[in-house]
Amino acid sequence: MSIEEKRVANTRILENQSGHDKTGTMGWKWYQVRECLVDPCFYFSGLNTLLTTVPSGGLTAFGNIINASFGFTPLQVVLHSIPQSIICVASLVIAGLVTSRWKNLRLYIMAIATIPGIVGFLGVALIETRESTKWTKWGMYCVIMPAILSPILGWTLIPSNVPGRTKRTVTSSFTFVCACVGSMCGSQIFKSKDAPTYTPGVIGCGICFGVDLLVIVAWRTTLVLRNRRRDTMQGLTQEEREMQGKLNGESDMTDFENPHFRYTL
Repeated sequence: MSIEEKRVANTRILENQSGHDKTGTMGWKWYQVRECLVDPCFYFSGLNTLLTTVPSGGLTAFGNIINASFGFTPLQVVLHSIPQSIICVASLVIAGLVTSRWKNLRLYIMAIATIPGIVGFLGVALIETRESTKWTKWGMYCVIMPAILSPILGWTLIPSNVPGRTKRTVTSSFTFVCACVGSMCGSQIFKSKDAPTYTPGVIGCGICFGVDLLVIVAWRTTLVLRNRRRDTMQGLTQEEREMQGKLNGESDMTDFENPHFRYTL
């Protein structure tokens, strides 16, 4: 990065009240680790990732087999996966544009994105497999694709909502481990005795998204209540609060320590 690009990057981080690229690099702070363990949002981040990577891990391993069970040839399965990839990319682009244009919509979009996952997986599992329904089941499979937004937007909340370098590092590491565990578990819920439709595993994936919806609702509710409580406790103007929040962020304060910090929703 050029010097100017580094300045821009540092300014962006400071705006988020989480310090700059050198903040907190001088040592590991164990109290921030302990703070993670009592912060519900630490677990919400991990659970959101775990519950969404179980289905993605399963589809990575068995998605083509499930598509073939609808009645398509191997070549048709490959060709029909192209629209599914396009839906994924389009969902990401649209979500990126929306969240860039309007603030505090990430958790709303994450919650909405779980609904196609629930509907799509249950549709694939419960619609009877026969020649006349193969396109319907393929359509249900395509409906699942926007659910990719839930884990990806969840990951973006870590740098936005977790100030304190040690706390952010622990949260990121925990979330990464949950992603790995979810991907491994995803391939295990599809049993060979259920081939080729793997109906129990597909239903399990739908249930994962249903539980994830509840996690996201609890996550957003927690953050909203924290923001409201902090607003009522202070008599500062927004400019004064933001300035003090930036100064506290440069001191490597966590969100619990910095009363001027406001959570991104």
